[in-house]
Amino acid sequence: MYEYAIAWEWLSFAVRWLHVITAIAWIGSSFYFIALDLGLVKRPGLPVGAYGEEWQVHGGGFYHIQKYLVAPASMPEHLTWFKWESYATWLSGFALLAVVYYGGADLFLIDRTVLDIEPWQAICLSLASLAVGWILYDLLCKSPLGRNTWGLMAFLYVVLIAMAWGYTQVFTGRAAFLHLGAFTATIMSANVFFIIIPNQKIVVADLIAGRTPDPKYGVIAKQRSLHNNYLTLPVIFFMLSNHYPLAFATEFNWIIAAMVFLMGVTIRHWFNTTHARKGKPTWTWLVTVLIFIVIMWLSTVPKVLTGAQELSLSTREQTFVANGHFEAVRDVVQGRCSMCHATEPVWEGIARAPKNVKLETDGEIAAHAREIYLQAGRSHAMPPGNITDLSPEERQLLVAWYETTVEGK
Repeated sequence: MYEYAIAWEWLSFAVRWLHVITAIAWIGSSFYFIALDLGLVKRPGLPVGAYGEEWQVHGGGFYHIQKYLVAPASMPEHLTWFKWESYATWLSGFALLAVVYYGGADLFLIDRTVLDIEPWQAICLSLASLAVGWILYDLLCKSPLGRNTWGLMAFLYVVLIAMAWGYTQVFTGRAAFLHLGAFTATIMSANVFFIIIPNQKIVVADLIAGRTPDPKYGVIAKQRSLHNNYLTLPVIFFMLSNHYPLAFATEFNWIIAAMVFLMGVTIRHWFNTTHARKGKPTWTWLVTVLIFIVIMWLSTVPKVLTGAQELSLSTREQTFVANGHFEAVRDVVQGRCSMCHATEPVWEGIARAPKNVKLETDGEIAAHAREIYLQAGRSHAMPPGNITDLSPEERQLLVAWYETTVEGK
C-alpha cells in the first residue's frame, strides 16, 4: 500500500512534465502568432486578398509570410493547423489537477476552516466551476455585450474577480489559485476547440466548395484570440503560485489574484503595442512594478484574528495519530521541522511556512503524513541540505510510522 504513494508521486511528476512541455508549445506558438499578426506590413504588390506581409530571419534562412484576413483565392496543397498544443496543454493540466488535487483532496483541495465538505463534494464543485465558467463566458461573448470588445473584457474582469473570491471561500488558498488558473485556461482552450478551429474549418470548407467565405468567422475568432492573448500571463502566474505561500496563503489572496490579471494586461499591452510598431509604452512597466509592490504589501499584512477553533481530526488523521510510532515521530518533526513549518517560523530568512505547510499540532503532522514520508523518509529532500541534522535512524522512524499505518499494523 505504501508503494502506492511513491508511484502516485512519480505519476504526478510525469504528468507535470508533460503539462510544462505542452504549455511551452502552446504559449510559444500563441506569442509568436500574436507578434506576427501585429507586425504585418501592407506593401504594394501584395496578392489579391492579402492583408499584409512580414519578412523574418531565423535558423540561417529567411521567411516571407503573408496573411489573408478571410482566405486566399485557392486552397494550398498543405495547411498546418495549430490546435493540438492547446488541447494537449488542457488535457495534461486537467490530468495534473486530478492526480494532485482530486487524488489528494483531503490535503490539497479542502480546508475545513474555510468550508467543511467531503472530498467528492469538493471535486464536484471543482468540475462544475470549470464547466459553468466556459458556458457563462461563451454566452457573454455571443450576447449584445460581445459586440463591444473592450466593454466585454471589462465585464469579464469583474467575473474573474468574483471567481477569485468564490474559490477562496471554498478551497484551500493553494487550490483556489490553481483553480483560478484552470478556470481561465479552460476558457482559453475551449476558445480554440469550440470557436477558433471550427470557424477556420468553415472557411476552408467554403474554399474547397468554391464559395466565398464569410468574414464574420474570422472576426469572431479574432476576438477570442485577443482574450487568450491577455489571459496567458495570469494563467502562468497561478500555475506557479502553488510554490509561493505569500501569494495564495494570505488573507487578501483574492485581491492579489485580481491584481495579477491587471499585470497581465499591462505587460501584454507593452508587447502588443511594440509588435504593432506603435511605439513603446514604457509607462506600462512602471504600472506593473507598482501593482507588484502592492501585491507584496498585501501578502505581508498581518492576518485579522478570526478565533477559529481547532477542528477534530478526520478518520485518516486519527489513524496516523493512533500509530505506536506517533509520539516519537511528533518529537522528531517538532525538533527538526517546526522551526520552519510553523505559524511564525523562527528560522532566519523564513517569513512564512514553506508552501504553507505547518507541522505544529498532531492534526497538522497527521494531515501531512504522506509528504513527510516522501520528503523526509524515503528521500532526503527535507530538511534542505539536512540543516537540522535529521539522522538516518529518524528517517527510518518516519518511514516505519507511515508504512505501518498504511498497512494497518
